Amino acid sequence: MEKHDLRHEFPQFEQKITELKTSNHHFRSLFDQYHEVNNQIYRIEMNVEVHSDELLNALRHKRVNIKDQIFVILTN
Repeated sequence: MEKHDLRHEFPQFEQKITELKTSNHHFRSLFDQYHEVNNQIYRIEMNVEVHSDELLNALRHKRVNIKDQIFVILTN
């Protein structure tokens, strides 16, 4: 299992991610939410935390939704 950090997911936007983290409050909030959910998924997948499959699937869905919102900001 690997972590899906945003720089890995969007390497073409690495500079823009860095800039937006400091200049855009909404982007920073999404960035933080994404990493929080991503880390929680990783801990569950690595058996550090034990949770139901339903929770894991819900977290994966949430991560995709946040990632989609981030992508819209990055491409505008």
